[in-house]
Amino acid sequence: MNFQLISCAQKLKDNKIANKKSDKKAPEIITAANRIELYSSLLQNKNIAIVANQTSVIQKVQRAEVAPNVMGSKKVTQHLVDYLNNIKNINVQKVFAPEHGFRGKADAAELVKNGKDSKTGLPIISLYGKNKKPTAEQLKNLDIVVFDIQDVGVRFYTYISTLHYVMEACAEADIPVLILDRPNPNAHYIDGPILEKEHASFVGKHPVPVVYGMTIGEYGQMINGEKWLKNGIQCDLEVIPLKNYNHNSEYSLAIRPSPNLPNDKSINLYPSLGFFEGTTINAGRGTEFQFQRYGAPYFPKTDFNYTPQANFGAKYPKHKNKLCYGVDLSDTEKLSAINLKWLIDAYQKTPKEEKFFGSTFTIHAGNTKLQQQIEKGLSAQEIRETWQKDLEKFKEIRNKYLIYK
Repeated sequence: MNFQLISCAQKLKDNKIANKKSDKKAPEIITAANRIELYSSLLQNKNIAIVANQTSVIQKVQRAEVAPNVMGSKKVTQHLVDYLNNIKNINVQKVFAPEHGFRGKADAAELVKNGKDSKTGLPIISLYGKNKKPTAEQLKNLDIVVFDIQDVGVRFYTYISTLHYVMEACAEADIPVLILDRPNPNAHYIDGPILEKEHASFVGKHPVPVVYGMTIGEYGQMINGEKWLKNGIQCDLEVIPLKNYNHNSEYSLAIRPSPNLPNDKSINLYPSLGFFEGTTINAGRGTEFQFQRYGAPYFPKTDFNYTPQANFGAKYPKHKNKLCYGVDLSDTEKLSAINLKWLIDAYQKTPKEEKFFGSTFTIHAGNTKLQQQIEKGLSAQEIRETWQKDLEKFKEIRNKYLIYK
């Protein structure tokens, strides 16, 4: 046989083997909340509080009839609070709720009130608004606090600020914190300017980039290890890890983590379009494509337009009931870096007589430099180059706290 034909046949055989390997399904990622065998003993005979929202669920496999006389299995979810509240000798005392509330229905920055859960009767204490940090009275008689909230790995997403205050309050009260880890859908890259301490706020408390590439459990370890809590105190912290997970794992969120992050696309674009929160530009709030488009009434007229209207999670969207011209990003390929071109494009399209930067842009950016760089006309690449040294330093810090590779 001709050597070339043998070579081609071998290549075809190799390709078939490679395709079989690639077709092999990756093991299912098991969230920490679902690994009950690792933490139930830590809660036995303890008075506990749970920091939770609508994402704090466990999956259960149940037998189900899929056809006449044929039984299969189906996955159903149960809220962690409901589950633990029904286990003997685990005494759930209360629920602490972050921004958007316990059931996740409140708009961004909307006041969330204290109340009572209609299903369990447990008191719900808001950790958003004036009471961002649990008080000594609210922690009284507790033995442990469980933290289980789905994060998206972006500095100005406030769940990590809630984690900071919970850890700080518990450290002061000598109460341990147990984090049930969840995947970070934006863990596959690290990017953006580092927050400068003088611009710290609830929208960003720590000297980290916009995208930090860590799960919330890893992040909690970093808060503790770097002594970012008040007066450098440290929390008695334990993290229950994920199973079958690494930072490049694909993970689709079954439950929207907040009202305006409805799907994987918006979550992936959020680090780039989140800057628009500090501008006068609408980033899709008031539509069904939140953080998948941007526009304004004063942009040049194009074929693409939309009208923001009050809806779930956006009672008062920017440019409400006004026709906005802009850019549709719903078909954008998955990002592995922050895209600044959209922010620069919007700035250039805004007429000089219209205001572009708002009062909160600095706290979203974490510095005053980004606004100045855009106003000076620097390109996206030129701006990105100014981040690199700080990003390398952050990566060295980050590496100390990684649970997954």
